[in-house]
Amino acid sequence: MLIAFSVAPTVAADDTGSVSDAVARAIRVVRDSGLPHRTDAMFTTIEGEWDECMAVVKQCCDVLAQTSPRVGLVLKADIRPGWTGELDGKLERLEDALGRQQDD
Repeated sequence: MLIAFSVAPTVAADDTGSVSDAVARAIRVVRDSGLPHRTDAMFTTIEGEWDECMAVVKQCCDVLAQTSPRVGLVLKADIRPGWTGELDGKLERLEDALGRQQDD
């Protein structure tokens, strides 16, 4: 499965509104998990089995809850049993489709 999620404290660390230090603590959890992952400006996507992915998401929320009275989580999942390597596979198929359409 793929899980794309965004987790952030609802209270910023300073008056700039930045939550980057808090989000960095959550991303450390993701990286330490050993699961395949990708982070962009809005979401982090992880790939693995249901229980291991959800455990990582919970850990990320727990880490932020240590310093914030409230944590926001947005999550989207692609549940496709039997498929692996989809973090890259989906993008490869998309690029292939774009290439075919350009040739038309």
